[in-house]
Amino acid sequence: MAEEIKVPALGESITEATIGRWLKKVGDPVAADEAVVELETDKVAMEVPSPVAGVIIELVAAEGDTVEVGAVVAKVDMDAKAAASAPAAQAAPAATAPAAPPAPAAAPAPASTGGAAQPLSPAVRKLIEEYALDASKIAGSGKDGRIVKADVMAAVQAGTATAAPVATGAVSAGPREERVPMTRLRKRIAERLKDAQNTAAMLTTYNEVDMTEVMRARAQYRDLFEKKHGIRLGFMSFFVKACCLALKEIPAVNAEIDGDEIIYKNHYDIGVAVSAPSGLMVPVVRDADQLGFSDVEKTISGLGKKARDGKMGLDDLQGGTFTISNVACLAP
Repeated sequence: MAEEIKVPALGESITEATIGRWLKKVGDPVAADEAVVELETDKVAMEVPSPVAGVIIELVAAEGDTVEVGAVVAKVDMDAKAAASAPAAQAAPAATAPAAPPAPAAAPAPASTGGAAQPLSPAVRKLIEEYALDASKIAGSGKDGRIVKADVMAAVQAGTATAAPVATGAVSAGPREERVPMTRLRKRIAERLKDAQNTAAMLTTYNEVDMTEVMRARAQYRDLFEKKHGIRLGFMSFFVKACCLALKEIPAVNAEIDGDEIIYKNHYDIGVAVSAPSGLMVPVVRDADQLGFSDVEKTISGLGKKARDGKMGLDDLQGGTFTISNVACLAP
C-alpha cells in the first residue's frame, strides 16, 4: 500500500514552495516522521517528514520545481519492507547441506559520536558552513542522532568543534566567475534589501581598528621599501591586501546579483578612491590578490596620476568587485 507525502500548510499567505533538496531517493527506506525533502518558501526553509515507515517508490517533483500546498511530492510503499524480508526467509540452506561452522562474532562497531551520517537541516548546515566546522566531529542530540543548532553552538562555545579538513597542495583558481541560481528565499531577501535601499535612509557604520602593528611595520620598512621599489609604502596596500583575504573567506561579499542568479567572482578587482581635479574617482586595481605590496602601491600611484592628468579611461573605472571608498587613519 502506498502513502502519499504532500506539501503541508506553509503559513499565512504562502501558497507554494520550491523543492530545495531531496534527502531521500527512490528505493531508500524511510522511518515515520523522518525528513524526506527540504522545501524553500519566500520566508523560510523547512523539512517535510514521511507520515509512515516504508520505502520511497516515487519522487513526483524534481529539485527546483515549484509545488503548491497540498500537492503530492513523493510516495512511500508501506509494504516494501515486509516484501524485502521475504526472500531472506526463503534463502534458508537445504536440510541435506552440511552445516557450516559458525563464524566468529564480529566486534561491535563503536558508537558514532558525530551526526554527519544524518542529513543536516538548512539552518544547521548554514551554521556549520559559517564556522567552517567538520560535522562528523559534532555530537548530535536530535532524533536518531541528528545535529541540531544547539549542538553546533555548544561545540563552538566548548571549543570541541573541529575545523573541516582543507585540501593541501596546488588548488586551481577555477573559472573567474561562477553563476549560481538563487533559491526562492534568497530572491525574496534580495528584493527586500533593494526595496529598503530605495525607500529608507542608508547608514554608515564606523569601526575602530588597532593599527599599531601596521604602523610599526610601515615605519620599520618604509625607507628600505622605497629604496628597493622606488615608491613609498602607504596604508592602501595594507588595506587592499586585507580586503582580498577577507573576500576569499566570505565569497558572497565579492558577488553580485544578476536577475535570478548570484555571480560569485573568483577574481579580486578592488576599486580605490583617488582625487582628481573634477572630483573623486574610483579606478580599479585588477587582480589585486596576485599583486605584491609594491605592485599595489605602483598601480594606485599610476591610476592617481592618470586621474590628475585627465587621462582616466572608462576601462580604468569599470569592473570592480569591491570598493575601498575612503580611508581615515589617525596615529595612536
